[in-house]
Amino acid sequence: TCPRQSPSFLSHFTTLTISREPQSRHGAKDGAVGTGQGRASAGSAAAAVTTALFEPRGDGHTPQAVVLVGAPGMGKTTMVRKVMVEWGEGTLHTQFDFVFCIDCKAIILPMEASVADLVSRCCPGLRVPAGKILDEQKKILFIFDGFEALGFSLVQPEAELSSDPREVKPLELTLMSLLKKTLLPKASLLITMRPTALGSLRQCLKGEYYVEILGFSAARREEYFHRYFENPSKADVAFRFVRGNEILYSLCVIPVMSWTICTILEQELCGKKNLLECSKATTEMVIFYLSQLLKHRDRDNPQVLQQFLLQLCSLAAEGIWKHKVLFEEKEIKDCGLDQPGLLPYFLNEMIPREGEDNGSVYAFTHLHLQEFFAALFYVLEDDGEKVSSSGRLEKDVNKLLESYNKSRKDLNITVRFLFGLVSQKSIEYMDKAIGCRISPRAREELLEWLQGRHRGLSHPGQALKVSEMDTFHFLFEMNEESFAQSALGHFTGLDLQDTKLTLYDQMALSFCVQHWAGLGSVTLQGCSFHWQDPEAELDVPSLPEGGWAGEQPGQVRCAEPLFSAPSRRLRWCRLSQSCCAELAALLAEHPGLAQLELAGSSLGDSGVRLLCEGLRSPGCRLRILR
Repeated sequence: TCPRQSPSFLSHFTTLTISREPQSRHGAKDGAVGTGQGRASAGSAAAAVTTALFEPRGDGHTPQAVVLVGAPGMGKTTMVRKVMVEWGEGTLHTQFDFVFCIDCKAIILPMEASVADLVSRCCPGLRVPAGKILDEQKKILFIFDGFEALGFSLVQPEAELSSDPREVKPLELTLMSLLKKTLLPKASLLITMRPTALGSLRQCLKGEYYVEILGFSAARREEYFHRYFENPSKADVAFRFVRGNEILYSLCVIPVMSWTICTILEQELCGKKNLLECSKATTEMVIFYLSQLLKHRDRDNPQVLQQFLLQLCSLAAEGIWKHKVLFEEKEIKDCGLDQPGLLPYFLNEMIPREGEDNGSVYAFTHLHLQEFFAALFYVLEDDGEKVSSSGRLEKDVNKLLESYNKSRKDLNITVRFLFGLVSQKSIEYMDKAIGCRISPRAREELLEWLQGRHRGLSHPGQALKVSEMDTFHFLFEMNEESFAQSALGHFTGLDLQDTKLTLYDQMALSFCVQHWAGLGSVTLQGCSFHWQDPEAELDVPSLPEGGWAGEQPGQVRCAEPLFSAPSRRLRWCRLSQSCCAELAALLAEHPGLAQLELAGSSLGDSGVRLLCEGLRSPGCRLRILR
């Protein structure tokens, strides 16, 4: 592994987007549900930072109890650390003289305690007696990080609550007294928890203020990559790789997913200058993300997780088929998913706006994660048991594939994950990292489908060609040489029309062509090779006479495997003179290339001269140049 120095916290903190007002369960947009894609880029009302937590609201009221809500991996603990660091440095939250932070997931608390005992246990080196500290209630902030981990019932008799900070009571009564403000009513509270644990807490607090973490905005995602890598060149390479993969880029709204991807790409970049041969598929990165979320769970009974996932995947798949992203509480219970030890890892309870009380509604943390679990539904081993309590959905892989082929193009990402899940790497990794068994039986169906789908698109008597970019995405997601060879073995041509090829597209093409023994001709008509941020490129005016505005050195080199085909057509790809040096070198390195068409390119005089040098080289065997 590559050694990394341990950086200071604030220098590597990337600002999270938080909503100062819970999002409406009816207002999900852009496929964004819970803390999913798109919502972190919502309007200015959501663009708050930690400075807003204990400042006066619009009505002039300063909250004394703030509940910071977010799905696992959204950054709740990181936000708490930032509050502590800023307070310690005297830059924020200076109204508090004492801040006591209790990590509910890690600390071992006594069965009985007073508030004074909790303070002493939290800060054993205090020079000021706990009793004296508690006399200054307004100057105290209590932080409970991961409150749901305490596992207490919040339904306690009002008559047994305490009002004396020195009175020893059962721990749940002491904590309830703090929440109900019978103890230290002027002290402030900051509580972090997952959305699924909110129900009972709402009944205990008064005048509480809910803040929801929505993750990284688009700008913050790029900032995070630069803070993580420190080296600007590596950060640019890694972020460009992710920006070209719509699934990964969208998932990076989740901070722990950004960390997961950076961690993996850091390993890939060790000893390399680029990620053109990155060995990690999107599916593997999602599995690694899930393994990080689940690493602290009880693994003594893997059958419990396997059965839970069967029901979860069934729910996800039914939702994808019905274009459904929100699920009622009854559906969760009917599927047997109401398990507090597992449910919060996968589903969020939507926080209702003030005045809304229509029962609990749940959603997957991100739409792409719902699509991942929908794909997992088709391949997760079920030991012959029913997949869902009502048996509403069949595990029919062919039905999924045919529906995608005919009319349901929205199933693309689910199908892509399906290919990734049945790779040998994923099967082994799911078993090792999460303890779940995946059946490889779908591999044969996927292979037959790929071999047959392009036959119907080719005219009788003509060479069989692959003309859909998604085929290369699917094979790249599986990332197995032998499978790619079998899938492409019956085809002799590649024909793509008017396609903007991102870096990710080019990598997928490169992988497939390297394992395509029968490839005889390549046609890229009206295609362009893109390296930069697609959104940034939209602001660049088109160049009618020149090359593509986003050209980078190595643009043609990335597609080098395509030159192994005897015939290559680059029609209207707007190649410019800056590509000609690489193009000339490739002519010499690929003697099997017999025909090359460069129609519509603006090579210029200098470009033509460079191309002529390549044509004169001994290794060039080109017979036709148009």
